Amino acid sequence: MKFLGKLIIALLVVILVVLIAAYFLLQTRWGAAQISSWVNEKSDYSFSFEEMDHRWASPTHLTLTNVTFGRKGQPATLVAKNIDIGLSSRQFSQPMHVDKILLQDGTLNISPDAAPLPFQADMLQLSDMAINSPNTGWELHAQRVNGGVMPWQPKQGKVLGSTADIQFSAGSMTLNGVPATNVLLQGAINNEQVTLATIGADMARGSLTGNANRLADGSWQIGSLRLNDTRLQTDKSITDFLAPLATVPSVKIDNLEVTDARLEGKNWAVTDLDLSLRNLTLANGGWQSDDGRLSMNASDFIIGALQLNDPIVNIDFNPQTAVLRQFTSRWERGMVRASGQWQRNEKKLALDELVFAGLEYTLPADWKTLWLEPLPAWLNTVTIKKLSANRNLIIDIDPTFPFQLTALDGTANNLELVRNNQWGIWSGDATLNASAATFNRVDVRRPSISLNATDNQISITELSAFSGEGMLEATGAISQAQQRNAAINLRGRAVPVNVLQQWGWPALPLQGNGNLQLSVTGSLAAQTPLKPTVSGTLQATSSDGKQVQQTMQNGEIPGT
Repeated sequence: MKFLGKLIIALLVVILVVLIAAYFLLQTRWGAAQISSWVNEKSDYSFSFEEMDHRWASPTHLTLTNVTFGRKGQPATLVAKNIDIGLSSRQFSQPMHVDKILLQDGTLNISPDAAPLPFQADMLQLSDMAINSPNTGWELHAQRVNGGVMPWQPKQGKVLGSTADIQFSAGSMTLNGVPATNVLLQGAINNEQVTLATIGADMARGSLTGNANRLADGSWQIGSLRLNDTRLQTDKSITDFLAPLATVPSVKIDNLEVTDARLEGKNWAVTDLDLSLRNLTLANGGWQSDDGRLSMNASDFIIGALQLNDPIVNIDFNPQTAVLRQFTSRWERGMVRASGQWQRNEKKLALDELVFAGLEYTLPADWKTLWLEPLPAWLNTVTIKKLSANRNLIIDIDPTFPFQLTALDGTANNLELVRNNQWGIWSGDATLNASAATFNRVDVRRPSISLNATDNQISITELSAFSGEGMLEATGAISQAQQRNAAINLRGRAVPVNVLQQWGWPALPLQGNGNLQLSVTGSLAAQTPLKPTVSGTLQATSSDGKQVQQTMQNGEIPGT
């Protein structure tokens, strides 16, 4: 018995010596290499660390230095200078679940292909870490990250786990190409739902604060979001800049405030923007709201060739209508003002009032082409209940037939300018007049026109202008049918007998002033040359009594 007792004691001593030796060996580089090699051989993971440190002054803490972990053949999921693992009695029942893991001075890569970390912890703490999330739809790159996750239960594709409270700060961060500094996030993860109770950051030389929720279907609910003094530049067009709003099922905005923002992108810019948006949901390319409101003003708004100065916009939203309570802006050295509503079901813009005053506007070179092109499907109809124009200068620099209207005034009522996505004058009446005008280098004074449009035709009830020492007067009609058949009757008294030469009629063998009587028909159909469709007669009598009568057929006068 004494021998057996001595043998047991000797075995215990040997085991103790082996354990003590293993304890110290594991804390050497050789021991670290052996453990790393064993994990790499026995698993699909690539794992290495330089040293393991354990101190009896802190017996429940184990520290690994210069750690790399990931899936074989893939970029490392985790690289850290130090990992501090807090142990407890739980390791006897759940060896891979620890009290706390502290990651220091390293990089954590979050992606669907990242290797799931084999540990779990009551708390994961980050200290001066970098976080990257490529190929997730949210291109995130963050540096100097500090914070924690409680509890931490990572899964494949979900490094932070399915359910946890989170709190992070970052010295700098770039999200989908937008940089920010001094970032603070506090919230919780509940499966696919993310609650961000606090959001704060310095962004684009301004600041951002707010709170938001991401729902399980990918929709966002923004409780409050405020941006101050933002100065943002991007190489994206305004369509591409706003495209992320269309990549999620919906965005519900309870309160969005933008103060003194300056944004600039490809062919667009806005300066000194103040914006307030409340109770609006953006979804499926449209909006949903019971009592939403948008108020906005800026110093300048530029998109393409359009530049608005000091625009002010106020819109109220309800389920089917967006009511434009106010739109005013300085534009082309003048002013434009409008009010009305957008009717969603009819895809109709119905303006109660539209006013142009003091404009100095040169028409785009392709305005005739734009007039003929169909409008987008979402804009089916445009109506104007009352239109007013005061002291406007309108210029067309088309070399084939330039014109200019000076001090253009006018009124119109119940105009329908777009029908079935096509520009036109489909209904309503209008009267326009100017102090002077030039049509293809022919000067006239006090031009005036009155017209009335119905479903069948546009009737020109009065068209007049002073030319030379006399006056031109005309009436006419244009069919609303696709052929756009047109007819005009014109009389001239004491006018230059060749006043029509610059407008398409061949020169007459007369001189000086005289009287004219013109009656012509033609077709203004789209994509059809006008001249070959024109037929009619012209009678001219000069001041000395000479007379000429000419007949035009298909744009030609026989013998001229």
